[in-house]
Amino acid sequence: MADNLPSEFDVIVIGTGLPESIIAAACSRSGQRVLHVDSRSYYGGNWASFSFSGLLSWLKEHQENSDIVNECPAWQEKILENEEAIALSKKDKTIQHVEVFCYARYESQDLHEDVEEAGALQKNHATVTSVNSTEAADPACLPIADESLSTVSCEMPTEPTPSSNPESAREVNDVEAAGEKENPCDEKTCVLSTSEEETRKNVPTTEDTAEQPKKNRITYSQIVKEGRRFNIDLVSKLLYSRGLLIDLLIKSNVSRYAEFKNITRILAFRDGRVEQVPCSRADVFNSKQLTMVEKRMLMKFLTFCMEYEEHPDEYKAYEEISFSEYLKTQKLTPNLQYFVLHSIAMTSETASSTIDGLKATRNFLHCLGRYGNTPFLFPLYGQGELPQCFCRMCAVFGGIYCLRHSVQCLVVDKESGKCKAIIDHFGQRIISKHFLVEDSYFSENTCSRVQYRQISRAVLITDRSVLKTDSDQQISILTVPAEEPGASAVRVIELCSSTMTCMKGTYLVHLTCTSAKTAREDLEPVVQKLFTPYTETEIENEEVEKPRLLWALYFNMRDSSDISRNSYNDLPPNVYVCSGPDCGLGNDNAVKQAEALFQQVCPNEDFCPPPPNPEDIILDGDSSQPEALESSATPEANSETLKESGNLGNSEEPSE
Repeated sequence: MADNLPSEFDVIVIGTGLPESIIAAACSRSGQRVLHVDSRSYYGGNWASFSFSGLLSWLKEHQENSDIVNECPAWQEKILENEEAIALSKKDKTIQHVEVFCYARYESQDLHEDVEEAGALQKNHATVTSVNSTEAADPACLPIADESLSTVSCEMPTEPTPSSNPESAREVNDVEAAGEKENPCDEKTCVLSTSEEETRKNVPTTEDTAEQPKKNRITYSQIVKEGRRFNIDLVSKLLYSRGLLIDLLIKSNVSRYAEFKNITRILAFRDGRVEQVPCSRADVFNSKQLTMVEKRMLMKFLTFCMEYEEHPDEYKAYEEISFSEYLKTQKLTPNLQYFVLHSIAMTSETASSTIDGLKATRNFLHCLGRYGNTPFLFPLYGQGELPQCFCRMCAVFGGIYCLRHSVQCLVVDKESGKCKAIIDHFGQRIISKHFLVEDSYFSENTCSRVQYRQISRAVLITDRSVLKTDSDQQISILTVPAEEPGASAVRVIELCSSTMTCMKGTYLVHLTCTSAKTAREDLEPVVQKLFTPYTETEIENEEVEKPRLLWALYFNMRDSSDISRNSYNDLPPNVYVCSGPDCGLGNDNAVKQAEALFQQVCPNEDFCPPPPNPEDIILDGDSSQPEALESSATPEANSETLKESGNLGNSEEPSE
């Protein structure tokens, strides 16, 4: 079955996380022959997004800790005398300490059959042992997984079909290219509108239920039935409006494959209550939380932070102390110090230096106003859309994709010490010049000297926002400071239904921090401060102060970022390591890593240059045309595309 797969490529990328997908797109754009494989049945790796039933299937997979595909027993026989093999791991060990809690009622008489079809877990207040899918959900677990290949020109490559059939997987590129020619329609919106239309066809609406007085009576059966409304990210991040990823999306024109929403508010947690933080000039002067004197203090300090490098005398003497100590030396009230430290700079109270804090504050202010009154954007349908956007770009320029395609080993030439090929689970040897491998694919032998950090994650489904306002379509970020010295602050991102990540009448809440213990031990205290478990007693009391918690997932994820290549054992020089998600809020680390590795693979090549506009291509070789193309494909021109595709110019109106 794999005999039809080409036997030689310029670049082989193993894993479909964000860094790998960016590199694959960049290499394909520069003319390299790219093979992009993943042993998983979905795109994104630990950057993926799942529907609710898809997430339960993912949990079951990790609970069973089973191989995604069976190992080919004869691959060792294919290693020649002058070669040696670096075996790759068949199990994903990046997720640990998974615990699931369901607090919502389960009405089996109403939705028994639907629950089974969705592959849902049975209600159990204990741990992940309750995960028991009666039937595996859609393997791709993505919003538009049911679309056929004939509509590939209007969607990202999320179908599970190519992965289950390697022969058809290799045809994706041809279909992509044909679709691009046949359908030059509004690409900026067709990706998401297709998914939206599909969702409307398959998911019963809850609009009537949401408008009734008993809208808070959400059951577990409802969540399962509306499971396709959810797009739950494994990693919780936002995009800085002037960050590296937004710049790359605009420059490469990949932004036309996705849509974005502006984060509407920034919150703070003080003295047991949640309050909104004024961050823009208009917010500061309209705020009722600050006195007139405080408003002037804050504006003066923020103005200084924007140009602090021009006034070294005002901070040089404080470079050796923490940013929190530096703030105490400024003319700021304790109230303002708290807002600046935890909600604007978003830095550690003890670990961040004065320079780190000033840089973070300036970056925050620099990003204000580009697409709204906060610095952050969120991709509709979840963070998992972003790797797929770059995968589509790679496929359009000739990359070949195979999901559920396991690689048994890397083949290394003993004489040169370089990697020369891979052997896949069909036993086929595929030759390449360069190999980029996601960290999770390396075996324990390769990673025996690597010291990994861990990220604690929690995903919650709640019935209302942590800070109730007139609008129920708020997208918020909140930082809860650490109570104990040396502990990490917890970042909370709350998403409403207009982000296309949860059903109407609910909110999807992500909690993230650097691990000290298990995820539940790290994050449950914060959950208890912000939310109330959804119980029968609380349902009867309509005036509950805190939002009700319907469902919760805790897990620890490996943080493989910033690990030196020298920490891995015996890696050939043409094998490059791509790390998984880091604990940071933005995606700059992934973009920097992708660009650095691309420059090693393709030195002196432009990193993801703008593609030519198909309508402007002149086949008769008009010499004046390239200049016109170059000028029309500048980042500034494409920024209008990003605004248009994501409705970013009007952040107050939810996308329909």
